[in-house]
Parts: sequence; structure tokens; C-alpha cells
Amino acid sequence: MGIEFVALGFVVGFLIGLTGVGGGSLTTPSLIFLGVEPLTAVGTDLLYATVTRIFGVMFHGKRGHVRRDIAFRLIAGSVPAVLLGALIIRHLPKDSLNRYLTLVLGIILVVTASLSLVKDEIKVPLKPRWAYVYLLGFIVGLTVQFTSVGAGVIVSFTLMNVARINPREVVGTTILYGLMLSAMSFLSYAGMGSVDYRLAGLLIAGTVPGVYLGTHVNAKVDREKLKKVINVIILAIGLMILAKRL
Repeated sequence: MGIEFVALGFVVGFLIGLTGVGGGSLTTPSLIFLGVEPLTAVGTDLLYATVTRIFGVMFHGKRGHVRRDIAFRLIAGSVPAVLLGALIIRHLPKDSLNRYLTLVLGIILVVTASLSLVKDEIKVPLKPRWAYVYLLGFIVGLTVQFTSVGAGVIVSFTLMNVARINPREVVGTTILYGLMLSAMSFLSYAGMGSVDYRLAGLLIAGTVPGVYLGTHVNAKVDREKLKKVINVIILAIGLMILAKRL
């Protein structure tokens, strides 16, 4: 029936609307655990994430929680990374990509979730520079191109701890950046035929009410506590993936 995919779309949509994170970090590994081929899981998640973030940007934009100046600089840094990633993907054997994709995914999840969980203890001795924003965009762009993970967790962590951006603006800005990035990355996977459109439709069916509800709860719940819960989940998924691969 696919009800499990609709439910997954709702849960992830709710978390994205509420915190700006939890997209690829939860969807891609969940799809893999449900039996979807890793490469197809990434491509399908990128399509699903694009549609989900369109609604997220709409809802947060109405509340004035989107820093477009930061989002556009991030995406400018990501463009060359996405092009480079697409070139690499097209020239590597598909079997090799699938073999190592879940391992890379698990490492990224564990590292980013761990950083987010201990962020209150990290003091970054850097003064904000726009150059760092472009560099961050490049690093995250390359990461997302291979795993669909990173736009939410890594960007949110960096904007809050290095750029010292208002947490409410971090959520909306992260969603806008993630929208542009996932849309570009999706095109590469679509060109390779690594997208399950029926599966993406099931995920999207659940995400619309999820994002709407998450955005409205955003103003009423302690997001910092919820982010810690989400990062614990992300960390657990990453550890399970590594345990399965190692």
C-alpha cells in the first residue's frame, strides 16, 4: 500500500518545518532500510526534499524568517560543487557507488549529529566572513550531491555557532538554501534514471500537512530541546548504518 512511505513523508516534513533539519538525514537512510537501492534512495529523496522545502520556504517566508542574502551566497558556493559531483558520479561504476554510499552516509550522519549535540561546548575562534559562507556552500554542496545529507544539519550548526544568526532565521534560511541545492542535485540523478517517482509521490503526499503543522508548532515549542532529540535520532541512524557496513 505504501502507507509507511506516506507516514515517513509526514514525519520528515513536520521536522523540516519545525527545525529546518531532518530531511536527507532521516529520509535517505530510512529508504535504504526499507529496501530501496542506495543510489535510487538518494535521487528520490532529492526530489521529495525539493517539493517539501518549497512549502517550507512559503510558510517561513510569510513569517519573515528567511535570510536570502546568506542563502544565495551559500548556493553560489554550491554550484561548482554540484557540477563536480555530477561529473564524478557519471564516471564511476554504479556498483561502486552503491557499495560505498551507505558507509559515507553513516560517517556524515555520526559526525554532523555529534557536532550538533555538543555545539554548546564549542567555541569557534573565527570572525564571520562572507568567504566562509561560500566555502561552506561548496563543502555542503559536494556532500549533498553524493548522499543528499548535509544541507540542514551542517548549515544550521555553522550558521548558529560561527555566524551567530538568530535561530529562527537559521531555520528559514536553511530551508531556502536546501531547496535550491536539492533541486540542482536532483537533476543529476534524474538524468541517470535513479529516481523512483511513484515513491516520491507517496512521500510528498505525507509531507504537505507535515510541513504545515511543523511550521505552526515552530513558534510554540522549545526548538533547541527538539533539535537535540532529532540529532540523537540522526546519530543513532548513522551508527546503525556503520554497524551494518563495517
